[in-house]
Amino acid sequence: MTDTVVSSARKEVVIGFDRPFCVIGERINPTGRKALSEEMRAGNYSRVEADAVAQVQAGAHMLDVNAGIPLTDEPAILAETVKLVQSLVDVPLSIDSSIVAALESGLSAYQGKALVNSVTGEEERLESVLPLVRKYGAAVVAISNDESGISEDPDVRFEVARKIVERAADHGIPASDIVVDPLVMPVGAVNLAGASVFRLIRRLREDLKVNTTCGASNISFGLPNRHGMNAAFLSMAVGAGMTSAIMNPLHAEEMAAVRGADVMMGRDPDCMRWIRSYREPAPQLAEVGGAGRRGREGRRRRRA
Repeated sequence: MTDTVVSSARKEVVIGFDRPFCVIGERINPTGRKALSEEMRAGNYSRVEADAVAQVQAGAHMLDVNAGIPLTDEPAILAETVKLVQSLVDVPLSIDSSIVAALESGLSAYQGKALVNSVTGEEERLESVLPLVRKYGAAVVAISNDESGISEDPDVRFEVARKIVERAADHGIPASDIVVDPLVMPVGAVNLAGASVFRLIRRLREDLKVNTTCGASNISFGLPNRHGMNAAFLSMAVGAGMTSAIMNPLHAEEMAAVRGADVMMGRDPDCMRWIRSYREPAPQLAEVGGAGRRGREGRRRRRA
């Protein structure tokens, strides 16, 4: 079965069919986060630091790092952010940018084997990103759209993924270093979006033998109780064969869905990770001691 290995300077993570689901923390991304964008623009990385540590503490196995702030020196900011995050946490990083120069800047600053986010099936993108992935020995997220845009037909998206895998092979990049994003549509707008992506995930696994990822919160866009919908989607996506997701690990409901899915798929031996995450805390020693004293005193009174 296919394993995608990524690493930091100190830690290796394997995304794979028979591995625990890989949670890629999404929060170091200024898109849609005005306060974070303004702080990073001003050279203030305190929120980045807090988000990096909090996501790992919440259970993220990797972190996505994006510095897409308009009208800034994105290559410089991304490299600085990569160095900072690697100094704080030991998990591998996904280096995320639509600008090739920024990707190279981030990769040149990175220690370990990164995940590049991302390449699409567009010719220009393939010929600019794939050589970079090969040069730095990275893995890459392959997004299933091309010059024609994002198709609602999962078979069309499958063919785009196949094209990227084949072109990557031409550059010496094995399928094991490709993690396909099948593109999750909002189920509130496309009612069969969930069923379609589950079918596509299975096909990517069985026919192309590649690992998969997605932006998990896309499924619930525009709907109420988004965390509940995201949790339902994640557990079903794991059952369909999805092996990772870019998501917010600070949402407990969604993390419980992922951990529970690992148990149900037999990827949490003896349920130990689930137990460590959710067992009731042991009573405080003072309380135990107090209860013990009360019990002994009661027995003495009864004997008297």
